[in-house]
Formats: sequence, C-alpha cells, structure tokens
Amino acid sequence: KEWSQLMKSMEPLERAVAALPIAALRGDVGTLLTVLPYLPNFAKLNPLNNLKLTKPFVNILKEAGVKNQFARNFLDLLCFCLSGLPTDGTITAEMALMMGEFYDPGALMDCPIGGAKSIIDALVRGIEKHGGQVFTKAHVDKIVVQDGRATGVRLDPKTRNAASTVVRATKAVVSNISVWDLMKSGIVDTMQFPPSFVKEREATPVGKSFMHLHIGFRASKEELEKLQAHYMYVSDWSRGVEAEENAVLISIPSVHDESLAPEGFAALHAYTPATEDFGRWEHLDRKSDEYKQLKEERSQYLWQALEKIIPDIRERADVVRVGTPLTHKRFLRRHMGSYGPAIKADEGSFPFAGTPVNSLLLCGDSCFPGIGVPAVSGSGLLAANSVSLDSISSQQKLLQKLVST
Repeated sequence: KEWSQLMKSMEPLERAVAALPIAALRGDVGTLLTVLPYLPNFAKLNPLNNLKLTKPFVNILKEAGVKNQFARNFLDLLCFCLSGLPTDGTITAEMALMMGEFYDPGALMDCPIGGAKSIIDALVRGIEKHGGQVFTKAHVDKIVVQDGRATGVRLDPKTRNAASTVVRATKAVVSNISVWDLMKSGIVDTMQFPPSFVKEREATPVGKSFMHLHIGFRASKEELEKLQAHYMYVSDWSRGVEAEENAVLISIPSVHDESLAPEGFAALHAYTPATEDFGRWEHLDRKSDEYKQLKEERSQYLWQALEKIIPDIRERADVVRVGTPLTHKRFLRRHMGSYGPAIKADEGSFPFAGTPVNSLLLCGDSCFPGIGVPAVSGSGLLAANSVSLDSISSQQKLLQKLVST
C-alpha cells in the first residue's frame, strides 16, 4: 500500500521531469528557441510539483507516508547507487526520472553486447562519422587561455609523440575532468577566474571512493543460467548504506553475454558503492608490500559477499584484479579517486557548463545534472549545445527526431 502511494505521488513529478528534456537546454540565449516548443507542457503541470523537484527525495517519502523500514532502506540504496547520497541528500528530479522508467510495467534493463567497450566504440564511431578525431595516449597538460578565452590545449609531450603538442580550438574547449582536478592540478591558470569562483568550486564536498573485484571464473552455461546478472548485498541495514563494508553491488554480465569470456568461463564485477575512505590509501606506494597487503585485506569483504552467491568462487577464480581508490585516482585521473561531488539537495546545486573564461565549457559529474551515467550524458549534451549559437539548427533537428521516436 505504501509503495503504491509512493508511485502515485511520483507520477506528477515524472511528468514534470519529462516536460523539458535536457537535450533542449543550452547555456546561452539560444535556449529561448530550443525550449519554446516545450513551454505548453508546463501549462498542464502543478507549479508546486515543479518546486519539489529540487528538494531532497526523502520529502516525497514523508508526503507519501512511506514508513516501512525495508522500503526506506531500499530507496536509500537506490539513491546511493545513483548519486552517492541516500534519500535525504538525493535531488527528487533524479529519482523522478529514474523511477518513471525503472518501474514501468514493460521496463527492461539493457546490457551492451560486448561489454562497456562496445559503448566506447559506438561513441568513437559517432565522433569519427562527423569528421572528428579521437587521440589516445594524449594527456592534456594545460588548457591554453589567451586574452580571457580558451584557445586550445597543450598535450604532455611524454604521452603524445607528435611534431606539435598544441591542439587549437576552433570554437571551444570542453573539459570533463572533476572540479577539484580543474582547480587544483594546474591544468588551467586559476588566476583567469574570479577569486569567488575558485573559492566556491574548491569547496565542493568530495564523495568517497570504491573497492573493486574483477574476476574471471570457471562456470558452465548451465551454471550461469541459475545466476542473476545483478545482485545487491547489504550486511546490516541498521548501519545505513553509507557505512564501510556493508553494501556490495555485483554484476555478472556473462549471464546475458557469452562473448565476454572464453567458453567455460565467465566475468563478474563486485564493488562497494562509494563507501571507501581515501585517507587510508593516500600515502601508500602502489608498488609497496604495505599496499599489496591492504588490497588483500580490504577486498575480503567483497569475496565474502560473493560467496553468498557462488560459495566456491575463490576456487573457481582464474583471473583476479583488485581495484582501490588509488586505482581510481590513477586510471580515471580522479582527485582522491572520488565517485564525484557529494552535493546534498537543499544545500547546494550542480553548476551549468559555462565558466568565466570565454569558450571554456565543462561537463561530467561535477556539472548539472550531477552524478551517474544518465546525468553525465546529459551534461555532455548541454555542453555540446552551448559551444556556439550555430548549433541551434542541428539541436532543433535532434529534438524533432527524439520526439518522433
């Protein structure tokens, strides 16, 4: 009964979120043209519902009378997986978007055939199809700013073997690095920004990091058919989803995609959802015995969770890779290996793509709409739309195509 009431309460909020797709937004005056076709949608909505979208999701639970402890705990976990914060910190708009699709009667969870690599390959094809180029092993050393305008990027010559290490921007530079890496790594001269801008961005609260287990293990097709593709494991709900060594998310994509491992084997990924403190790892040398020992110790909880599903997983394991906050920091080039900004609803908001430096735009999980793949994809759309006014026509064509499908 409480769940039914919650879903009923979410319906007008879902309509409010759907009334204006993020693909219609821009960071310039062109928004007046791209948003115009959607304004009639708002005439059908209750303005009070629109105001609720920026508030913590826990407010909606209270209004709907959701008191069942398991339901509250489960929704805390869902919010935490999406935003790195429980219901009292997650913005209602994010949950309205998710729940509208997640609990639709015909909802399906899509898994990309070929794994995450297939998504990357598709994005690269899209870039190259429109005349773009993707450079690998080309770390950006500096964002070049001249006369208050971003004019290109300078590449680290150690990672890019080319005659010229400067890539000139014809229209804009778009950066997807975290707010802390932008402000503190030296990649851009922060003197180009007003002191108040730098102070505000540097004060962005930092979300925690992860522990990971990537395992290739022996399993027959018949054994895989008895498994689910996804599991959520919580040791003790009373400790809360934010507690260390309490929640584990497990993905076994080989259940649906046999191409991810050789015949007779399967792949899985188990991880803690942004509950690992960077502090205990910060001063360790990745090549030291101390680091190896801590990896072994901190991964044991993941193994124990996996054994609830596959009791003999240690014996079946053929390939094992343990990821730590230092792994996140190194391979994702993330400040403190962080999941992203821990900006609580009602206490702050994610900034839009623009910066005080002309032609320098930002996207990623440090920008609106926030953390998580759907939100980050939206931020990329917003930044791309905001590069220049001559993109309005192509943006409008894309919106028409989205409506028609």
